[in-house]
Amino acid sequence: MDNLSPQQRSKNMRAIRSTNTKAEIRLAKALWHLGYRYRKNNKTIFGTPDLTFKKLKIAIFVDSEFFHGKDWENQKDRVKTNTVFWQKKIERNRQRDMEVNTYLESKNWKVLRFWSAEIEKNLEDCVAKIRSEIISRQIQKSEF
Repeated sequence: MDNLSPQQRSKNMRAIRSTNTKAEIRLAKALWHLGYRYRKNNKTIFGTPDLTFKKLKIAIFVDSEFFHGKDWENQKDRVKTNTVFWQKKIERNRQRDMEVNTYLESKNWKVLRFWSAEIEKNLEDCVAKIRSEIISRQIQKSEF
């Protein structure tokens, strides 16, 4: 049972940001300080990635554990109020994530997805993965 009133829960849910989350900002600042320049929430790229390196075809998404259904099979029963709505919504988000990945990869984009908690706990590892992909794509691009 929810320990908040429906009005309080509604207010909390409305306050959750879809862009410029703490994890996104933290990752973006770390990349910026390393000298990497990117576009944020580029609407010209299918799926509107959180960060993009368009010339290198790298799309980065920072996904929240709840809205993108981390460990969904074990967690979906955790939702106690408005269950049908939330299960349908999160399952559609997961499906959309797969559709975006498939489309971008078919266009030779590298898609990197990070959980927000992963960025909070292991920012250096996330940045290292991105750096590695940037270097790899730069090498591939210079060979042509």
